Amino acid sequence: MTDTAPDFAHDVAAVHEATERLLTAVAGLDDAAVTEPSLLPDWTRGHVLAHLSRNADALVNLLTWARTDVPTPMYADAATRDADIRRDAVRPLAAQLDDLRASGERFTAAARALPADRRGFRVEMRNGVVERADRLPLRRLGEVELHHVDLGIGYTLDRLPAAFVAAELDFLTGVKFAGHPGLPALELRTADGHTRRTGRATEEAAPLVVTGPATALLGWLTGRGEGDELTADGGALPVVPPL
Repeated sequence: MTDTAPDFAHDVAAVHEATERLLTAVAGLDDAAVTEPSLLPDWTRGHVLAHLSRNADALVNLLTWARTDVPTPMYADAATRDADIRRDAVRPLAAQLDDLRASGERFTAAARALPADRRGFRVEMRNGVVERADRLPLRRLGEVELHHVDLGIGYTLDRLPAAFVAAELDFLTGVKFAGHPGLPALELRTADGHTRRTGRATEEAAPLVVTGPATALLGWLTGRGEGDELTADGGALPVVPPL
């Protein structure tokens, strides 16, 4: 995991802007649309919206931990997390919007309340993942932007802000899949000449070079695209482990 400090204020503002885009888009739905399937297996749009609200509160817990030094887990446990999402998924649109807006405001307030000298504090996320507090806004941004896509309401990968796509690719290659035993050594290249390496570290062979648009690379790495616009040294793309 990288220890490079992000631009915390910029990332908090980016989360707010992404949340506003999401709220505007969701406001155009109706109660029936909330019950329809999302692009995620077995989840309706209501499940996605409920997850986003509960994730905001979970990250508030971690920001509070970082600020107070009192251990506060994201969720009580996995079963409670899943039950809360199921409970909240069936609510009408108005309730979903109110919750999404209020939980987003709680996240923004908690992030802005984190003193600068506590931003390097490490907290434990789900499944034992340890993260710096000043990277939590980037984590939230990924949730908001990618789950906006998952709603299947016209916000596609190619509409994601370029700065977010670049930051998320940096996270996926430099943190999430760095050294991952389930992924061969990869070198990802985009049309702008940017190169990123990830996957298994090996000295036995050169990495597999995968080339294509940044949004297509992001979709492939996150399970939101088949990689149709990508090439892999003229061969087949490897299977990416689930996030």
